[in-house]
Amino acid sequence: MKTPTDQTGNKEESPEVVIIRYNAGNIRSVLFALERIGIEAVVTDDPDIIRGAGKVIFPGVGEASTAMQYLKERELDKLIVSLTQPVLGICLGMQLLCSHSEENDTPCIGVFDNVTVQRFNPAQASLKVPQIGWNTISGLRSSLFQEVPENSYCYFVHGYYAGIRPYTIATTEYGHCYSSALQKNNFYGVQFHPEKSALAGEQILKNFLAISL
Repeated sequence: MKTPTDQTGNKEESPEVVIIRYNAGNIRSVLFALERIGIEAVVTDDPDIIRGAGKVIFPGVGEASTAMQYLKERELDKLIVSLTQPVLGICLGMQLLCSHSEENDTPCIGVFDNVTVQRFNPAQASLKVPQIGWNTISGLRSSLFQEVPENSYCYFVHGYYAGIRPYTIATTEYGHCYSSALQKNNFYGVQFHPEKSALAGEQILKNFLAISL
C-alpha cells in the first residue's frame, strides 16, 4: 500500500477518520457533527488514504443506482468491501452495503449479503413515503449503542428499508418492523442520520469512533 504524500513529497500520517467522497449528499453535515465532538475528518475518494484510515464513514443521501455507478466507475465498491478497519454506513451508505436495492433494481456492494433493500408501501397503513422525521430505535444490541437508551429518538429520511436479518442490531417501526441498524464484522450501518439525531446520535458517533478491532 502506498503511503499518502503531501505536495512536497513528504510522507503524511494516515488520518484517523475518513469520509468517503462520492456523488451522494450529506457529507458536510457529517463533517460538522464530527467537528462538534472534536474530530477532524478527511473527505476523500483516494483509495490509499481510505485504506490507511483508522475509521471510515460512508454516508449518503440520494439514489442507489447512480451512486453505485459512480462507485463502480472508480472501483470504490471493491475497495469498500475489502476494508478491515471499522466502517460506518449512514442512510444510503448503509443500503449500498446490502446485496441489492429495489430502487431501480440495483445490485449493491454486498457486505450485508442476502439483504435486499425494499421500498415502503404507501398503501400499507397509509404510510407517508419517504419517512421523514423522528422515530425510535429499539432492540439495541451492539457496542455502537453503548449508553444509548432503548427507544431513543433518531432522525430518519428514507423511502427504502432493510428487513430484519441476522445482522440486525436495532429496529424501528414504520408500518412494520425493519432494521434501523446492521452489523457484520467490522461493518456497521445505520438507516437514520446520527449527525442529525441530537444527543443519541452524538453518542453513537462517539461509540463508533471508540471501536477497536
